Amino acid sequence: MTIFNGIVLYACIWFVVIFTVLPWGVRAPDNPETGHEVGAPDRPRLLLKAGITTVISAVVWGIAYALITSGLLSFRPG
Repeated sequence: MTIFNGIVLYACIWFVVIFTVLPWGVRAPDNPETGHEVGAPDRPRLLLKAGITTVISAVVWGIAYALITSGLLSFRPG
């Protein structure tokens, strides 16, 4: 796996994981202010979720890297 392939794989994994982490802990406000969306989260905590996503993605990428470099998982024909 080249460095470019590793970065692309990590980015793909990161975006898949962020979309699974975003709904964690979301609560709509009890009394939304006038002009605010009713379904908008009260405290989205995006930096925390980005950090969690980065850690989970690093672990998944490490597993994928180990599988690809060991030869157990190959994308080449033959």
